[in-house]
Amino acid sequence: MKTSKHSYLLLIFASSLFYSCEDVIDPTLQSADPVVVVDAWINNLPGAQTITLTWTQPYFESQIPPAITGATVSVSDDQGKNFLFIENVTKPGHYEWSPSGADTLRVGGKYWLTVITDSDTFQAQSYMGRVPAIDSITYEEDENIATGDPIVRAEFWATDPVGTGDAYWIRSFKNGVPLLKPGEINIAFDAGVSIGGPTDGVMFVAPVRRRINAVDRDEDDQLLSPIENGDSMHVQIHSLTVAAFTYLNEVSIQTNRPGGFAELFATPLANVSTNILNLNTNGRKAVGFFNVSAVSAAGKRYVE
Repeated sequence: MKTSKHSYLLLIFASSLFYSCEDVIDPTLQSADPVVVVDAWINNLPGAQTITLTWTQPYFESQIPPAITGATVSVSDDQGKNFLFIENVTKPGHYEWSPSGADTLRVGGKYWLTVITDSDTFQAQSYMGRVPAIDSITYEEDENIATGDPIVRAEFWATDPVGTGDAYWIRSFKNGVPLLKPGEINIAFDAGVSIGGPTDGVMFVAPVRRRINAVDRDEDDQLLSPIENGDSMHVQIHSLTVAAFTYLNEVSIQTNRPGGFAELFATPLANVSTNILNLNTNGRKAVGFFNVSAVSAAGKRYVE
């Protein structure tokens, strides 16, 4: 059998990859000036709202990112209200505001974020969209085909309101602990998983409803049951702007990497989008995002 030149080169390339997996490397990355990171995801839940400011740091740095202290942080709305976020004296870089009386965030409101540091002024804008109520949370028992062990999964039920363009971040908490792995980012556009699908005004599709579960495996790489007797699930639906939906989708792609040989065919790493802009076009750049969410929530404990 003849082997083409291209096939031969591919075999050499693949072989070199397998051999290189055994090499230990200590790369020296090019240094870069620190960039401002703005983590500004606020909502209409009761209690203190927090906006965090930090600096970026080298990729292999193992320390907590350095905080940006002494900044002025505020959010204003389209009714002329201004909400000042005060730095927490025990948590540098954490700026907090608590709603009270008429000073609350509202569905349908437009909001502007302003962050003033020692030499720059950053701004961003957002809009608080609507969210549907969660009708219920149910549990379903299945069987692990490989082991025969029972697997219990949670599922939430809700219906997207009529009218295209609603976007959501569905956040889940198991026994009070948020599910924060890259593969557990659960976002929806209308009732579907992507922009443009025919899912307006209907019940959320199954992949969205069922993605509230943790995905964990044992030492033999066998899937573990997401729910055990006595576990509780709490689910929140946060409204998103279209830009925030795009941002979280990019974060999911960039952080949920397959690893190994599959990385050759994965989407290349790149900075995700941001809506944080420096008013000085020649000033330092910023990353992160500002979004204002309305939130609906429900919870339920599993009892056999």
